[in-house]
Amino acid sequence: MSNLQVLGRTNFAQLNWFEQWWAAWYLWIRDPTIATGLMSFLMHEIVYFGRCIPWIIIDSMPYFRQWKLQPDKVPTRAEQWECTKYVLFSHFTIELPAIWFFHPIAELFGLSTWQVPFPSWKEFVPQVIFFFFFEDAFHYFAHQLLHYGPFYKHIHKLHHKYSAPFGLAAEFAHPIEVFILGTGTLAGPFLYVAIFKQLHIATVYVWVILRLCQAIDAHSGYDFPWSLQHIFPLWSGADHHDFHHMAFVNNYSTSFRYLDYLFGTDNKYRAYKEKLATEKNVTDQVTFKKKLEEEVEKEGVRAEAEAESGKWGCESSAGWWGAKKKSE
Repeated sequence: MSNLQVLGRTNFAQLNWFEQWWAAWYLWIRDPTIATGLMSFLMHEIVYFGRCIPWIIIDSMPYFRQWKLQPDKVPTRAEQWECTKYVLFSHFTIELPAIWFFHPIAELFGLSTWQVPFPSWKEFVPQVIFFFFFEDAFHYFAHQLLHYGPFYKHIHKLHHKYSAPFGLAAEFAHPIEVFILGTGTLAGPFLYVAIFKQLHIATVYVWVILRLCQAIDAHSGYDFPWSLQHIFPLWSGADHHDFHHMAFVNNYSTSFRYLDYLFGTDNKYRAYKEKLATEKNVTDQVTFKKKLEEEVEKEGVRAEAEAESGKWGCESSAGWWGAKKKSE
């Protein structure tokens, strides 16, 4: 009996509305590979640009400058359009083909795709938490590799075009970088299902949606009093990643701060925050902050040149290894 025949015999009355829609989708498309590929790509595009729209609106409203981390660097319409065109080109030429092959690879690993009902929240919540920590660790080390010599010069430099990032720039990256860092997003689910033999693609979708939102928010350039890092201190947030773009060095992780703290790759970031804390005692706070940012950016330019030269072992290009060597 084929998968569609099994699905066709499902008792829809016992399913919730989303599970009914899910089953109907696969029955309507009839080809599971096309159904999964199309749904995955549409989900990615809707979530990515849907999450970017609020940040585009916020960037256009001067009222929100008070929470912008680099208030003098608001992306222009030309920059946003240039970024959008490149991201769309990347999505359709790089990510779409990769997504299209996701279904056969997923089933090869034993991932459930068309099957209903979905797993309970007690099953998928721990799985998503595992994916977050796995991807964060993978990204931490892979990101540092991309800051070394030819990897930076020919691959990662494109992503660092904007020293003050904005939401749309989250996936503004070289195709090879998309592949390398994207591996961390999908390797977690594949590793999990290979070991435990049980995982549904709906759980993977929840994870990917959250990861997309995290990446876009981290590149937003805004730090609000209600931002997650102020509620959950382990969370990185825009404040953490914005410094990486401004200073080039430090803060290599994505979702969490603990690896940068443990390996000492947030030392410049913490020194910067300590200096900002003294701002309260400075009469002209705006000028003080601007001058401090200029100093950090100048150091970042030097660090970038050093990384491009391929000096493995220096703190700026080698990340945790450089920090370790310096402390010895």
